[in-house]
Amino acid sequence: MAAVTETKGQVASLKIERPKAESLTRIALRRFLRHRMAVFGVFLLSSVLLFCTLGMAFYSEGFANQPYPEKAFNPPSAEHIFGTDQVGRDVLARMIYGGQISLMIGITAITIAITIGTTVGLITGYVAGGKLGWIDSLLMRFVEALLAFPILVLLLLLSKWLAANTSTVNILGREISATVVNIVMLIGLTGWMGLSRIVRALVLSLKEREFITAARTIGASDARILIQHILPNCIAPIMVTATLGVGGAIVTESYLSFLGFGVQPPTATWGNIMERVRNSFDEAWWLWVTPGTFTVITVLAINFIGDGLRDALDPRNIK
Repeated sequence: MAAVTETKGQVASLKIERPKAESLTRIALRRFLRHRMAVFGVFLLSSVLLFCTLGMAFYSEGFANQPYPEKAFNPPSAEHIFGTDQVGRDVLARMIYGGQISLMIGITAITIAITIGTTVGLITGYVAGGKLGWIDSLLMRFVEALLAFPILVLLLLLSKWLAANTSTVNILGREISATVVNIVMLIGLTGWMGLSRIVRALVLSLKEREFITAARTIGASDARILIQHILPNCIAPIMVTATLGVGGAIVTESYLSFLGFGVQPPTATWGNIMERVRNSFDEAWWLWVTPGTFTVITVLAINFIGDGLRDALDPRNIK
């Protein structure tokens, strides 16, 4: 009897440790790190960023823009690792500063597009089917009209008009062509339509959920419901779209500059470095191989990261 009592006391003294709930952020991070291509994409993108930032310690922007006509079209050598362009400027130095502009255009343009697309999607999805449903109908018809119009043609027309601006602007202490601002606005204002439809579809589903009904019951305003309850549940697709959109914006800038409608010299971008060699592909192969390779590597890296984020933030992924 005493043994039974002693056993009961030992069992009662045992502490039952419940497994700690893992946060959603930690789960997403674990899934992302298991995605090998995403981790490889982070490595590639980090390498490109280091190239564009640490390279400034070895080459000044003045040197990158300084022409040396007697060295025009020099192939890669010990003196000029990536060769020189049609006026003798060092391609390696221009790749460093051009990469900064290309990445800045991609990130800034997609930030504008994400802001507009998310706002339009939230508003149209929330008012759809209500008294203000006409706002949804009007904006969605406008979005469909823009999507039906060939975006490349629109970009070429607008960029041709904007390219006439040959002035310079000071951004973070650097004098760069005003066409950089024009291209950023151009890509940002034409790249939000797809995201707006994605966010609208999510809002149409979310606004019928029980937690939204409860928020309305306790008197929460429409703005509070949108910002505090609906928007956080849309973050995952927005993040994925933003990541993939940066790569798309860089490619858009590259082909606009390659066609002569993008950022104008002397400001360098990876796109307009290639544009300089349109009529001499065979004679100066290094002028399109180098920026083309960097563009492909950067866009692939961003796409790998976007794929990893999509898998990591997918609630259906239980691994």
